[in-house]
Amino acid sequence: MSMTFAPAASSAESSEPADPVRTLYLLDDNDQFRATAKWWLSGAGYQVEDFCDARQAIEALKQLDGAAIARACLLLDVRMPVMSGLQVHDELIALGITGAGATPALPVVYMTGHGDVPLAVKAMEKGAITFLEKPFEGAALEEALKRAFQSHRAPSDNPAAPPCAEYASRLSSLSPREAQIMQEVVKGKISKVIARELDISTKTVEMHRSRVMLKMKAKSVVHLTHMALAQRVL
Repeated sequence: MSMTFAPAASSAESSEPADPVRTLYLLDDNDQFRATAKWWLSGAGYQVEDFCDARQAIEALKQLDGAAIARACLLLDVRMPVMSGLQVHDELIALGITGAGATPALPVVYMTGHGDVPLAVKAMEKGAITFLEKPFEGAALEEALKRAFQSHRAPSDNPAAPPCAEYASRLSSLSPREAQIMQEVVKGKISKVIARELDISTKTVEMHRSRVMLKMKAKSVVHLTHMALAQRVL
């Protein structure tokens, strides 16, 4: 499957140059995507170590000390043979390389060619920085990496931050039913299931979903899920 990057229109003019000592570990079983990603990321100033095999990537990450982890980020494909991205993430948490108990914790950015909301929710619950759908624009990747490296500077024992003002404003514009529908959509439920559980018609669910997407200014269900989990306008 061919994947391509769509570079940000003015990233060279508007973005600060990437720190060359920062290393991105790229795990994806698609050779063409990996080659394209490595070329793009290297051009952005990152050192890139790419892997097609999950076990090899895990072994490489096990060798990193705290200083190296503090300058690194893992770009992780969700759907891979042998081990899925979620399984790799679980093992890294168990090894103390990432997760709430790791200091420092390796930031993880998920990538997928499938708009799979339940997987996005699981990824975010494991502590992923964000979840990018392939093919993604250069600007989206740059923002994800910016957030990933900012996470190194955030205190690990910080309580969850309150929702940002704009997100809270959009959320407050929803009716009680719309807020209920949004909650179910973010859980990854399809309209037919929501309709059955709430004892309303599928058409009514679809109408509320459309209003939720409009009021929350969400580009897609995955985008809505990102915002709901982070309680931020992304």
